[in-house]
Amino acid sequence: MNINDKLATLKYNKNNESHLVVDNDICMRCNEKFCTYICPADVYEWNETKCKMTIRYENCLECGACRIACEKKNISWTYPDAQYGVKYKNG
Repeated sequence: MNINDKLATLKYNKNNESHLVVDNDICMRCNEKFCTYICPADVYEWNETKCKMTIRYENCLECGACRIACEKKNISWTYPDAQYGVKYKNG
């Protein structure tokens, strides 16, 4: 089973507000954009045309890897409210 197959087994309760926030001006000055590589759920995607970071926060696994990888310390990250976010199943 590959990572995409495993991710498909997770359930998410989507909030209308993102728990992940970035400053696009800082993202534009970042050459590496490690967040787009480190996230196992492909939450971050740099849109070169719009010079904007797209954040698919509803896919977030809440692992925090993006905060560690961001060399600019540009990701404001909080846990979603209790009824929202990823729902892991037992077993």
